[in-house]
This record gives sequence, C-alpha cells and structure tokens, in this order.
Amino acid sequence: MKLAIISAILGSAAAFAPASVSKTSTSLNAFSASDLPGALPPMGFFDPLGFAEKADEKTLKRYREAEVTHGRVAMLAVIGFFVGEAVEGSSFLFDAQISGPAI
Repeated sequence: MKLAIISAILGSAAAFAPASVSKTSTSLNAFSASDLPGALPPMGFFDPLGFAEKADEKTLKRYREAEVTHGRVAMLAVIGFFVGEAVEGSSFLFDAQISGPAI
C-alpha cells in the first residue's frame, strides 16, 4: 500500500518536471511544406494550385493561419443561418414583418 502511494506521488510530481529539450540547428531541420500538420497519407501535402512552391516559411504559415481564420468565420456564418431560421417572426428588425426562409 505504501509503495502504491509513493509511486503515485512520484508519478504525479514527474508530470510537472520540466522536460529537457535540446534545440540544434542543422540542415536536417530545414523547413519543408510537407512536414506541416495536415499532410497525411495517402494524399500527403495537398497544394493543387502550387501556392507553396513560391512561398517561404513565413508566408506559408501566414496562408495556413488565414485558412483557419476563414474556416472559423464560415462556421459562424452557418450558425447565423440556423439561428435566423429559428427566430423567424420574433425579430426586432423591420417590425418583424419579414417572413420566409433565410435564403
């Protein structure tokens, strides 16, 4: 019983210990677009229009950030359509005289 308690305490303490990470800069650590998250088999890195061919690391990461941002805005827009359908006729805009589907 004591052994189980001691190992649980040591195990939980080890979770908060800093991990040793050594960073070295070599040519093997060079940036590659195929190493970015999202490049999965069997498709690999998907770039049908060739935007990544001329982009450096900073530009490609900016493209990825913009893609995620636009995706989130699109998801919020879809939620807006659903909410607009749910509150039909109870709007404070236009004296609630507009009815029908949102599209």
